[in-house]
Amino acid sequence: MTLQDCQARDAAHPLRALRELFQIPPGVIYLDGNSLGVLPKAAPARIAQVVEKEWGQGLIRSWNEAGWFTMPQRLGDKLGPWIGANAGEVVVTDSTAVTRYKERHAALTIARNWDAKRTTIVSERSNFPTDNYIAEGLARERGFALKLVRAEEIVASLDATTAVLMLTQVNYRTGAMHDMAALSQAAHAAGALAVWDLAHSAGAVEVKLNADGADFAVGCGYKYLNGGPGAPAFLWVHPRHQDQALQPLTGWYGHAAPFAFIPQYEPVKGISQYLCGTPPVISTAAFECGLDGFEASMPLGGMNALREKSLALTDLFIDLVETRCGAHGLSLITPREHKKRGSQICLNHPTHGYAIMQAMIARGVIGDYRKGDAQTPDIIRFGFAPLYIGFEDIWNAVEHLRAVMDEREYLRSEFNAVKAVT
Repeated sequence: MTLQDCQARDAAHPLRALRELFQIPPGVIYLDGNSLGVLPKAAPARIAQVVEKEWGQGLIRSWNEAGWFTMPQRLGDKLGPWIGANAGEVVVTDSTAVTRYKERHAALTIARNWDAKRTTIVSERSNFPTDNYIAEGLARERGFALKLVRAEEIVASLDATTAVLMLTQVNYRTGAMHDMAALSQAAHAAGALAVWDLAHSAGAVEVKLNADGADFAVGCGYKYLNGGPGAPAFLWVHPRHQDQALQPLTGWYGHAAPFAFIPQYEPVKGISQYLCGTPPVISTAAFECGLDGFEASMPLGGMNALREKSLALTDLFIDLVETRCGAHGLSLITPREHKKRGSQICLNHPTHGYAIMQAMIARGVIGDYRKGDAQTPDIIRFGFAPLYIGFEDIWNAVEHLRAVMDEREYLRSEFNAVKAVT
């Protein structure tokens, strides 16, 4: 594979025009879409419209006239097909952490109502920390035990005490992808609920919540979905569970008659009871611009085409790193097998992972760093968003990585000064 080959692949690729929907700064190769997606070009004008016209001129009338009041459900239905959900099953709502809390609280209530002896939450030790932090808090608050296990121990850890199996579909540090169908089935066979975090999968891999037997799922809007920093999260609840338990934050937005102003809380039926307070209108409007990029891919093959491109990009990156940087102590952490891989590639360096990434960022190749464990201590992550990343980007990114390693740029002092956000 040569640079010219990569350029030819980009020129011939059916998704090539989608890159023009996004603002990527000149001289930047952006491989951090698994942490924060890029800006849709339509977002500034949409945000200005909300601020200047809908808020500035429409004022409170915009709750009706601009459709603010129904934004959580409307965007949920727009997102639904991209995660294997049907209309009326998804809402776009609070922050990711708050939404996780609501979801897991409800799941634990349902499991306990089924069987009071189910007192254990099973999760992966290397799960995204916030997931485990929230589960730890819920366990302490509600009298459950949190059991953290290695990936290969998950199925064997499910037993008659398990209330909830709580997993992230794609691991944030390694890029390894769980088999949602198999693990949801294993949870159900043990009498437990399957609760999924889609933060590192929605928008980059094919997600099939209904087909794969999930019970609950939460994901964030600001990674592959390009909703902007702090974009609201989304929540999916299988219809069979939507009215089985009250979520804990019973605010006015989830009331059956929010403007009746009665003193008692009466939840609305269906997924809307998982709403709580007034939605963040401006950031939700920006999130819709991110979703519009996915809508534009539908005539070009939709999620199947995006996933095919994601795998081709990551395959190329692995091949080029191993052939051009193989003598520099970088080792692949992410699984090679397609069905076990998300849309990111993670490399370990035994001593200088953070500085290597800082040197790459200085060259305009933006990824990020995560502290690992004893086996993989220094992880550098590259996320591949197939909506806007091309094959030439991959060639050039690896060329920069080769130069950083060949010239030992990572030894420079400025690249070893640790910043607040890594």
